[in-house]
Amino acid sequence: MDEKAIQLVRNYVTEHLDKSDPEPEFDVFIVWKCKTLQNWKYLISTTLYDGMYYELTYDGDRKAWYLDAYKKFENRRIQD
Repeated sequence: MDEKAIQLVRNYVTEHLDKSDPEPEFDVFIVWKCKTLQNWKYLISTTLYDGMYYELTYDGDRKAWYLDAYKKFENRRIQD
């Protein structure tokens, strides 16, 4: 299941790279994952400096994957 999730994100990233640039080497890695009943949830990132991260969900009932792509704009500490 992990290898499938990583491959889906790698394919998505490669598909969305700027075609006028040479294809960069990059790694894809799992930041976090969880299995609840027959469903899987992954947070995945890459070594590219693009600020993107990916949420991948596997719906075990429907046997389907769902991919959400996000861009991190800011990480701010707010003192309580």
